Amino acid sequence: MIAPAVTAAIAEWLDVKSALSDMSANTRQAYHGDLLEFVGFITQYRGDATGIGPLTRITITDMRAWMAQMRSDGLSARSLARKLSSVKSFYRWFAKREGFDPTIVLSTRSPKFTQKLPRPLTETAAQDVIDLIENQSQTEWVNLRDTAVVTMLYGCGLRISEALGLNGADYPLKDTLRITGKGGKMRLVPVIDAAKQAVEAYARACPYQLTQDGPLFFGAQGKRLAPRQIQKLMQSVRMQLGLPATVTPHAMRHSFATHLLAAGGDLRSIQELLGHASLSTTQTYTGVDATRLLEVYQATHPKAR
Repeated sequence: MIAPAVTAAIAEWLDVKSALSDMSANTRQAYHGDLLEFVGFITQYRGDATGIGPLTRITITDMRAWMAQMRSDGLSARSLARKLSSVKSFYRWFAKREGFDPTIVLSTRSPKFTQKLPRPLTETAAQDVIDLIENQSQTEWVNLRDTAVVTMLYGCGLRISEALGLNGADYPLKDTLRITGKGGKMRLVPVIDAAKQAVEAYARACPYQLTQDGPLFFGAQGKRLAPRQIQKLMQSVRMQLGLPATVTPHAMRHSFATHLLAAGGDLRSIQELLGHASLSTTQTYTGVDATRLLEVYQATHPKAR
């Protein structure tokens, strides 16, 4: 049984972290689950209720036992690394609150795992996806809506949450959109004509009235369109086209970045468009290969010309 003081401490930390980082409800839930799982294991491992005191005296043996149990339960190295990150983040705050040395927890090494590179679509495949989406529903306005959403993902590089978070106030689309991304980071995103036209066609056919504070993209029941609907749509389309399971809504964003780079865009600009905090994330995201980098080097470096 987890002591009430511990659950209260976890809740307090989540409130502090939410206020500082503007985390989403899903992220908060993931942190909460990770910490309850960790404390629950420590409680069972030690054979008694774990209050605040015992959690300030975590040992190397405790950490190793927890990680070993997670792996034996079938947890991947990547998922365990995420859970360990949650525990470390909590302990940085917890140690300041309780005045103890958190080195044992913070120095625990994450398991190694192979970084999975994103797999963007080819330009032809991306266009095939959009073309096929136009005929997936028997309801015309739904076809226009889905086409508009996926065009926003591919044409503007939006995350699915960002596209579905747009409101009626954003219509009609202007030349740029002000998007609030992860961590509350704001960025300006250029809107291509194809996206404007797709959204315009959908808005004219939409049976629901667009309002300033209401959603831009409606579901069939008149509420904000859920991400799951677009995920299911992409699953159906990729099966019809014989494309791999990596073709998801997020793959359209990958493709946006990769195709921009292939057309001569620079990583710094693409980083800004995607809203990435790190350039290394953008480089991995776009699938930059040595051949492309060499071409840029040969064309731009003064000593290579």
